[in-house]
Amino acid sequence: MLSSNTARTTVELRARLEQMARRGPRSASGSCALRSGQAALDALLPGGGWPLGALTELLTDHSGIGELELLLPALQALTGSGRCLVWITPPYVPYAPALIQRGLPLERLLWIRAEGAQAALWAAEQALRCPAIGAVLGWSEHIVDRSLRRLQLAAESGHTLGILHRPAAAALAPSPAALRLQLQPLVDGLEVHIKKCRGGRADVRLRIPLRLSSPALQAAPATALRDCETRGSGTFDALAVHSSAGAAA
Repeated sequence: MLSSNTARTTVELRARLEQMARRGPRSASGSCALRSGQAALDALLPGGGWPLGALTELLTDHSGIGELELLLPALQALTGSGRCLVWITPPYVPYAPALIQRGLPLERLLWIRAEGAQAALWAAEQALRCPAIGAVLGWSEHIVDRSLRRLQLAAESGHTLGILHRPAAAALAPSPAALRLQLQPLVDGLEVHIKKCRGGRADVRLRIPLRLSSPALQAAPATALRDCETRGSGTFDALAVHSSAGAAA
């Protein structure tokens, strides 16, 4: 039997996803890839961009080096087409003014703070399977192969862009992800090392110039859940997922 907290979490998350489904398209386009906005990177990826209906891993030991800037053109394209974005357990508080500045409408964003790895996995699976969600961004220090496979299958089901941020050391272990990129900061951008690319070219390094501006994540740990007021610019949805939700899934 579900505990009251777990039942409430389950109902609330599904209700939020249903609300997002009503805001955007009920089904994804037939495309198998979404352009990254970086011609050099797209030329190396099958389909010419980020794989849809698949899991992509970004491997780095440091947050805020430009990894979100690398994703920005794709995220803008998804919200521009009416789809929504879900962020699960980012290392810092999502900074609403910067998101607005970069063209990401707050009404299409959902920030989830999950209490534990099981809850984060459960929330990610639910979001990846929702047809109105364009991308799910997750952050994980430790995740086992079985859990990665569940996320990969969920992304396939929802035809969603699944992005998982992992430590650089995770590159030493196998993964079912369709694409694995190891990132290193440069003065004017990123060095991208394609560690794995299903159907494309792997073990290739390239330099990606980026326009680094206001950070999308504030330098304050997301230890307390709040709606991130933007001083007149609006708010985005925030939801806590109880630690027992994953066990009940």
